[in-house]
Amino acid sequence: MTHSRTSRRGRSLPLHLVLVLVGAVMAVPLVYAALSGFKSTDELSRNPVGLPESWVTSNYTQILGSGDFWRLIGNSTLIAVGTTVLVVAVSALSAFSFARFAFRGREVLFTLFTMGLMFPFAVAALPLFLLLRSLDLLDNPLGVILPQAAFGLPMTIIILRGFFRQIPGELEEAATLDGCSSFGFFWRVLLPMARPALGTVSVLAVVTSWNNFFLPLLVFTDAQWWTLPIGVQQYQGQYSAEYAKVFAYLVLAMVPALAFYSVAERQLVGGLTAGATKG
Repeated sequence: MTHSRTSRRGRSLPLHLVLVLVGAVMAVPLVYAALSGFKSTDELSRNPVGLPESWVTSNYTQILGSGDFWRLIGNSTLIAVGTTVLVVAVSALSAFSFARFAFRGREVLFTLFTMGLMFPFAVAALPLFLLLRSLDLLDNPLGVILPQAAFGLPMTIIILRGFFRQIPGELEEAATLDGCSSFGFFWRVLLPMARPALGTVSVLAVVTSWNNFFLPLLVFTDAQWWTLPIGVQQYQGQYSAEYAKVFAYLVLAMVPALAFYSVAERQLVGGLTAGATKG
């Protein structure tokens, strides 16, 4: 027994070393940026890697006391929530149709949705801009929410369809015999059973929307609607010579996303793993 335990530990040691190395590669830049934000620009030039000689908290407090910073967070939150609600609602209905109904051309239509994964956003930038301008959706949150939801449909439908197909047909037959309609089965039975999948696609939609830079830059010319990624770019341009302040802003801009992911990480990994085993 002792020999087998030692053997298992020996085999898992290289994996643990790799995980520690990967974790260090990811954590070191974050720690460096956080510490650099507590320095003055002069000290950062003289002492780029050491601990701060005098902790300059004003770099962080000035940003946290700025109404512009909180407005950027509010805009990003509004757009992320709107995108997530829309993409999950539409994808759930579409995935239900693809998973539970047999109709002519179903697989062809599903293949068209999956091909959307290979469609780069940059190709659609000019036509999308012209379309949004014709619909008077520039400088409007819907001008970002609707395209983001559209581009998020393929992946979300693929994930949800895999979950919905695993629900036993006998369960649907029993619900039908009890007088439940197709939509009633979808709403009362299928969705509650698919909570792991819904949580997974919701996390993906929020993270994707929060990190989106190009689309808000394309749609918003009014600073009132700028999102956090645009705010980071503008702050870097405004304080390009004050590196310590830029580091502080970058760290604070990362905190909401890191906090959300730390809370939702188990849901995301667990949902994707279940989807991989069930699809």
